[in-house]
Amino acid sequence: MASTSAIESIDSFFSAFIKKKLIGPIEAAGKFFIFAQKAIASIFAKPFRGSEIIQHLEFVGNQSIGIILLTGAFTGLALSFQIWIGFSLLGASDLVGPTVALAITREIGPVLTGLVIAARAGGAMAAQLGTMRVSEQIDALEVMGVEPIQYLVGPRVLAAVLATPLLCALFDFIAMAASYMLSVHFLGLDEGVYWERIQLWVDPSYVYEGLIKTAIFGLFFGLFCTFRGFTASGGARGVGEATNRGVVVSMVMVIVLDYFVSNFIRFYYLIT
Repeated sequence: MASTSAIESIDSFFSAFIKKKLIGPIEAAGKFFIFAQKAIASIFAKPFRGSEIIQHLEFVGNQSIGIILLTGAFTGLALSFQIWIGFSLLGASDLVGPTVALAITREIGPVLTGLVIAARAGGAMAAQLGTMRVSEQIDALEVMGVEPIQYLVGPRVLAAVLATPLLCALFDFIAMAASYMLSVHFLGLDEGVYWERIQLWVDPSYVYEGLIKTAIFGLFFGLFCTFRGFTASGGARGVGEATNRGVVVSMVMVIVLDYFVSNFIRFYYLIT
């Protein structure tokens, strides 16, 4: 009897472990992809929520301008100074401009923009929808015949996709302006050589690459953060957990997606 009880306990433990560690994440991933499919389809469904889209564009875009300006300016300053120190040792300080431009437009600008906006706007999306879920406001919309995903999720996701590349472009501009100011006016680099080298080495396609990546970042964090908020439960504690998971996973996935999207774009250029 004792042996049978021990075997049943072990079997119960492994069943719970497998369900928690293996089946649970697969089930959650399935729910997310179903939610994402509905959310993307809702963007193109009638009625179009023009006023909601504009409201969320203002929230994701306009209200993020200050932090983007601050982050972009000091990123450009710090990166230019560090690169200037290294290149000065090799007598190649004229390459500071193109090196900074390549780093900003292709990698640093898109990634930092994605991280900052995912933390600021994505976390707010998760918190807003989570609060609406636990306070039964989403259930009330369903009772009134309003499709909650089309009304609450679609405009937020579309706003994230549209606003994030624009903020990335602003980040790139401010970072390069800060780099120019430091390099030319404080480090003594020649202004003509600075811009000539940038035009020689930096192709416009590199800028487009960064903007494409940020649109994908915006799509992901918009979908995932709204998903976490939309499926929140457990009162205020559940809202906090949903917000935390939404922000953390979104920021990690920005870095992961950057690697895969960059390689996909390189592959596309190679075959075309």
